[in-house]
Amino acid sequence: MCSSFFYPDFTMTHPDSSLIKYLSGFITSRRWQTMEKIIRNRTRYITVVLEDIFQPHNASAVLRTCECLGIQDVHVIENKNKYNVNPDVVLGSDKWITLKKYDADEWNTPAAINHLRKAGYRIIATSLSVKAKPLNEFELDENRIALFFGTELTGLTSTVLEQADHHLKIPIYGFTDSYNISVSAAIILYDLVDRLHKSEIPWQLTRAEKNKILLQWLKNSIKRSDLIIKEFLKAQ
Repeated sequence: MCSSFFYPDFTMTHPDSSLIKYLSGFITSRRWQTMEKIIRNRTRYITVVLEDIFQPHNASAVLRTCECLGIQDVHVIENKNKYNVNPDVVLGSDKWITLKKYDADEWNTPAAINHLRKAGYRIIATSLSVKAKPLNEFELDENRIALFFGTELTGLTSTVLEQADHHLKIPIYGFTDSYNISVSAAIILYDLVDRLHKSEIPWQLTRAEKNKILLQWLKNSIKRSDLIIKEFLKAQ
């Protein structure tokens, strides 16, 4: 076991704080410093929703982009197509994000939209619709946003297109009329995250959210963490 390395800002009164402090002693100080640095740039102000993507490598590439840009949550809607992470594409990035799947029914898109609306998100459809706003004109400061991406062949379903609060598009200047979904997500997310970081919008996670995610990261990083946690709780 490595020596504990615990930053002062994490010694707060929160149910998870003492456990986080304890578990941080099972990883290197450098690893813990990296986690503490990265959690500061995580956000739930922007979230991504993948609707029924049938090409798993494209969906996995989107997960990797989200992790790189600090997007904590990705929502996956499974209607006809089941999504499985492609390890050769995500390169382990999936263990650092929170993946939410909607697969309870045959048609899961309405459930995803309702869940996100209740959580305070605007529903944003990425589309080539004539009413879609160009990316550079899209306003970030109205409220949190859930960006919906559809399949490359057919795009988003009519359910999303009709219920969306806004439509968003990337300008195209060539003969080809659409981008690959993973490229589209990367372009949009980089632009929006960059603007978000430069804004005065309160986009960072709450202390409770940070602690919950840090705890999950530690669990994912430590072998047999369930047994270690069990022993810790028994000693309390």
